Parts: sequence; C-alpha cells; structure tokens
Amino acid sequence: MPNGMTRRLFFQHSFLAGAGALLWQRLNPFHDLGGGPRAPGLSRSAGIPMIITSKSNETGQRAMEVAWEMLAGGGSALDAVEKATNIIEEDPEDSSVGYGGLPNERGVVQLDASIMDGKTFSAGSVASLENIKYPSSVARLVMERTDHVMLVGPGALEFAKSWGFQEENLLTEAAREEWLLWRESHSDEDDWGAPDHLKGREQGAQQNEEPAETHGTVNVLAVDANGDIAGITSTSGLSYKIPGRVGDSPIIGAGLYLDNDVGAAGATGRGEDVIKSCATYYIVMRMKEGRSPQQACEDALQMIAQRYRAVGLDFLPGETFRAINKDGQYGCAKTKGTDLPQMTVAGESGVSVCEGTIAFPDDEEPQAQDPDSSRR
Repeated sequence: MPNGMTRRLFFQHSFLAGAGALLWQRLNPFHDLGGGPRAPGLSRSAGIPMIITSKSNETGQRAMEVAWEMLAGGGSALDAVEKATNIIEEDPEDSSVGYGGLPNERGVVQLDASIMDGKTFSAGSVASLENIKYPSSVARLVMERTDHVMLVGPGALEFAKSWGFQEENLLTEAAREEWLLWRESHSDEDDWGAPDHLKGREQGAQQNEEPAETHGTVNVLAVDANGDIAGITSTSGLSYKIPGRVGDSPIIGAGLYLDNDVGAAGATGRGEDVIKSCATYYIVMRMKEGRSPQQACEDALQMIAQRYRAVGLDFLPGETFRAINKDGQYGCAKTKGTDLPQMTVAGESGVSVCEGTIAFPDDEEPQAQDPDSSRR
C-alpha cells in the first residue's frame, strides 16, 4: 500500500432518495498528488447534473435533495444553488450561516455571500449585510440587476429592501446566549462578568462553559444537464468579529470561483488566508491544467503552507476547500486536524455524504513541498 493511502481513503455514505435507507460504501482511493489519471470511481459523463454542499448535516442533505430534484427536472444550476443555499441560510441551528449565525463583538449578525453564474460569466456579492435572512439571494440580484459585483453594509441593506426583502432580527436566542457568554468570558481585564470580589468563585453552570466560536461557511456548487456551472458561498463570518470585518466569502476568487469550461471551487475556514492566496481561483486554474478537484484542493493547501514557510513561519491556517469539475468529479481537503472534512453530494445515484483528506494530519510533521512540483 503506498504511503498515505490510509488517510486518502474516500468513504461514501449513501442516503438513497426515495428509499430513505442509509448505505455505507467505500470508494476507490484518491489518486496520489503526483499527477497521472484522474481518481477512479469519481467520474461521470459530461452534462450529467450534480450538486455538492459543504454542509453534511440533516439540513445540508435536505437542501441537496431539493436541489437535485430541480436539476433532475432540467432546472438550471443557478436556480439549484440558490434554493439549496436558502434552505441552509434559514436553519436556526446553524451558527455559521444566515439566521442563527453567531454575531460580531457587538452582538449584531452581519452576513456575507457571493454567487457566480458560469453560463454568463457573471458574479454578485454582498458584505456586512444586516437583518436580511437570505444574503445569497440578494447577491444574485446584485449580479443580475446591476452592473456592479459587490454591495456592502447599509447600501446592501437598502438595495435588498428595494427588492422586497423584509428586515428581521437574525439573532436567535441561542446565538444571543453564546454571545453574552463570550462577552463575559473572553477577557479577565474588562468589566464584563462577575464583580471583582466574586471573580474566581463558582457562578453556576456557566462558570465552566466555553462560548461557541465559528468561522464556518456554506458552499454550494453545481453542474446542470446543459453543462453550465454555478456556485454560492454564504456565511455569517467569524464569530465575535470586529464590526465591519469582511472575510473571503463575498470575494470572487477567494471564497468562490468558477469557470464554465472547467469547474468550481469554494472555501470555508479562516477567510484572511483564503483572500491572501486567491485560493479558489488557484484551485480552478489547477483543474484547468488537468488536476482533479481533489488534487487541486490539496495543491491549494500546500501552496498556502509554502507561502508561510517562505517567510520563515511554520503556520497552518484552518482552511477547507471543495471543488467540482465538468466531468462530475468532486473533492475536498482541509489543512489540519483529525476529523476528515465532509461534503454532501447529490447526483443520479442519490444523495451522499463524503469524506475528503487532511493535508497535514495532527500526527504528521508538516513538510515543505512545492505545490507546483506535479508539473515537472
């Protein structure tokens, strides 16, 4: 067995539509990063529709089921990714996207989203949008009804309201409680929390609680029966961020990029490093050069790590990338950790939760590697 084969095994958890049964299947391993033929077992004929999302929970699976019905009925990739993203954005249990997302440091939920339509090579995005549950749909209107790409803050809100979106409080009670806990526990030097003479004493169950934190995001990427590609990235951003902070999600080429002749890529994780590396653009360009989606995602993680090593830093930011191509191949990879990254895939064989790879597992020492070495 080649080195690294264990961590590169790809598992498919097939939730067959209609039957509702859960089947476990082991797919063929990903091909090694050195190049060569594309990974066996992951190909479909061009023009056969498929859709993936970074969410692997029940809501993500339901979103894929709904979106797949649209694609299977001849619907467009653009409509399918928007519908799927809306289902995820309205889930109050998801603390990283839309309604229920964790707020900034002032307790205000600010949302970012981007959308691309490969058929027309169009893009739209919104950033720091408040009080609107579906930022991805507002981004689509920016793309289709203006000659701009990005609207931000109050301007984005005014634009959304002009199209009939209703303002609503996006801070759920659960998210508000997490924010209050964070406000009282994130520093011992401010005035939040117990009075000074009581600090250090038991203050009930909250004393031992850790506030929830997230920099999660949702990507939805699709190819329709016509071979057209569309994608969305949507997020509530880094929890407890400085008000006005914008991550990679609404930035074309960072949180989302696609080429209708090649494929699409989306990013989740800490957005600052994705912005600096133009990671999704890099992934799509690697696929254009012949790399599979899986290989291209891993290439991007190696590229980011190498950039830090070039300036003398052994730093690995927490990123996860997912990608698809025109042939119906897909892949995902994350920088580090022990739990394999997941995504939900919907196609003609059903709805499946799949696991990808870890570029630098916790039990492995990071090694400098030229991400372009496969070209030689």
